[in-house]
Formats: sequence, structure tokens, C-alpha cells
Amino acid sequence: MLPADAGPADAAPAGTLRGVAIPPRPRHAPGVRHIVLDELSRGVVERLDAATAAFLNASGLATAAPMGMGLYRIEPAGKVGSVRTPAVQFEVRPKGRLGLHRLLFLLSYAGEQGFRDDSVAAVEHQDLWSALAESLAQLAERALSRGPLQGYVTVDESLRTVKGRIRISDQISRRPGLLVPLEVSYDEFSENIAENRILRAALARMGQVPGVRPEVLSRLRRLGGKLDAVTPLLPGAPLPKWQASRMNLRFHAALRLAEVILRNCSAEAGEGKQRSAAFVVDMSTVFKEFVGVALRDAMRAHPGETRLQYGALLNEAVRDSDRITVRPDAVHFLGGRPVVVYGANYAAGPDTGASPNTDHYRMLAYCTALRVPTAWLVYAGSGEMKLRRILNTDIDVVEYPLDLSKPPAEILAAVTDLAEQSWGEMVRQARG
Repeated sequence: MLPADAGPADAAPAGTLRGVAIPPRPRHAPGVRHIVLDELSRGVVERLDAATAAFLNASGLATAAPMGMGLYRIEPAGKVGSVRTPAVQFEVRPKGRLGLHRLLFLLSYAGEQGFRDDSVAAVEHQDLWSALAESLAQLAERALSRGPLQGYVTVDESLRTVKGRIRISDQISRRPGLLVPLEVSYDEFSENIAENRILRAALARMGQVPGVRPEVLSRLRRLGGKLDAVTPLLPGAPLPKWQASRMNLRFHAALRLAEVILRNCSAEAGEGKQRSAAFVVDMSTVFKEFVGVALRDAMRAHPGETRLQYGALLNEAVRDSDRITVRPDAVHFLGGRPVVVYGANYAAGPDTGASPNTDHYRMLAYCTALRVPTAWLVYAGSGEMKLRRILNTDIDVVEYPLDLSKPPAEILAAVTDLAEQSWGEMVRQARG
């Protein structure tokens, strides 16, 4: 795919392969190409080098199948995000063209990080990487405006003098019969706390992404320099835990974005100074987790307890190997008994709404296994709420659309409405 202003002098003649138009081969080194698909797209045919195709396949964002003559058929793999290599930037965008702010809202809320509408202020930009980098730079500047945070951390060391408390079990197991050095633990007031370590790691990760604008890259490096005294996170290690409090209030928004970046973004060096990066999100998983967490929050206004990903037995089985289980996305219990069951489906088409077959079979199985008369099927899309009565049963399936294109406050208000309606229906059934 050539730039729109490329002329005959820039490319070799185009041809065909198996009835597919072959993009002209550039004769000069082109700039980074930008290929954008919708997650529901059937794919495109593009000319790629083998290394770019391999990185795209490894990212999980899309599949690049070779067609010969340097051409690959690229199809979305059920996820959204962006892959950037020195030659190509490939993006798969959510259906409905959700902006970065809405995507970060879903990711942050699904991660149970106490997100509120003003907590992640994402800069909307045509390029996902530029938007992420600029957003992180803005929030980190606010967080570090008065320097890094300080707090108490527990340090385990081997010393020749007593400091803090002696770890008796470690002393005996590591140095039996020896008095020194001593295995001790003590609390130290320093910058080496979880908040600073997470932010440093995110700044470093975004600083490795190829193609970030020089002025933004300079800001990221300058901000990272303020955290030079902080111990870097080990590659592949779990993120350290932090607790939101009044003391780290100015870090909250930056930390939530930093955790999203660290969990979903990867960057790696190639040959020489070339780098590749990937930000890949499974929207189906994010939607299920968001609906579950938001519903649990909304149902706290009513008696009982909401459990997420609750496993229930569907059949009678003597042996464990014969068991068939179902796992609803959320189940509300009252007095230890399930009374409301919910399922979520992001993949339902925006025009047709919920699937008329598979989704309803699943909801019917939930109701049968849990002995609940009504299942609520939440799908990503717009439209009207629908009730479907299942023949030869007393089971209803209610389809409830959740429009993700609306502002976060309205999305949460819709989930609250879902909680109110499902609770009200349960009460009416109990009284009837």
C-alpha cells in the first residue's frame, strides 16, 4: 500500500495473484505504513517483510498468512490494539470506533482499580501509540510535579549488626551455628516503593516504542530520570501491589494508566536500533470482566452477595471426569441461594444484537443448573431491551444492550439500571 501521492516513478507495475490485486512494490525505502482495520473486518492483503509478519502473528492481534510474492492476507484475531515495527504500524480498532479514553475506562474498571470517570484522562489521537505516550507523559508530569513519593518498605538483609528484627528461621536454615552475619528485617523510609517502581517501568516501556514523537520521548525520559534511584521491576515479574490513599492521591491516575500499559503493552529490541512494540487487548475478556465488576458494585445496593465466574454443575455425575460445568459471568446470591444470573457477550453484532442461538442456549443452561427462572444477557451494542420466553419452560432470557460509545458515567448508570431491573424482577417473581 503506497502513500496517496506516490506516482509511477515510485513503484513497479502492479499485478494480480489468484484474483487478488497485488500492491505495487516500492522502489525506495518507504516510511512507516499505517494499516487500520475494524475488529469485525474480514482482512486485507498487504506486502510485508517476513520479520514484520512473524511479529504480527506472535502478537496475537492478527494473523498474517503468506500468499506468495511477499504478499500476506492479514485478518483480525478477535483482539484490538496496535503493533508497530520499523516498517509498519498495524491497528485493529474496536467496533463502534471507541476512542482510547473509553478503552482505558473499560480496562481500568475491569482491573478493579477504583476507576472513576476523571481518573484516566486519555488524549485522543489518530495514532494509538501517540495517544498512550502523550497521556502517560501528562499524567506522570502531574504525579511527579513535587518529586517521587516516599514511604516505608520492608528490607531483608544480611548484616553484621542487629537492625530491626532477626529472622530466626532464616538464620538457622542459612547459617546454622553462626552468629554473624545476621538475617534481619527492618523498615526503611525511601523512594523504592511500589508506586514509583510501577511508574518508572511504564515510562521505560513507552520510551522503547518506535515512532513516539521526539518531544514526547524527551518528556518520558526526563520523567524517568526523576525515578533513577528506584529499583527497576524485573522483566516478567508481577506488578507490586499499591493501595490508593490520600498520601498518593496525585499518583492515582498515572498509576492506573501505567498498569494498563504494563499489562497490555510489550516492546522489544530487534537488530541494531530497530524496535517493535505491541499493545493487544482481548475485548471479549475485558467486556466480561467489566460487566462482572460493575454489576457487583451496583448490586451492593441490594441484600445478598454477587459472585463472579461462579462454577455450577450441569449434570449428575459419579466421577469427576464425567462432570459438565457452566460458569456464568456473575451470579447474585440471597441467603446462600442463587437468585439472579448474568452472562456477557461482547462479540454480538451491533445490528443484530444478541445471538439468537448460542447465547440463549448458554443462558438456558445457566438457569437450569442454578434453578433460576430468569437470565440476563448483557451484550455490547445499542437497541432495546428484549424478553424471550423459552418454550416448554418457565425460563426467561432478557437481552440487555450496553452502549459502550456513551460516556463512562452513562455506561455505569446503565449497569446500575440493569441491577435495579434484575433485582425488581426477582422480587416480583418471589412475591408471585
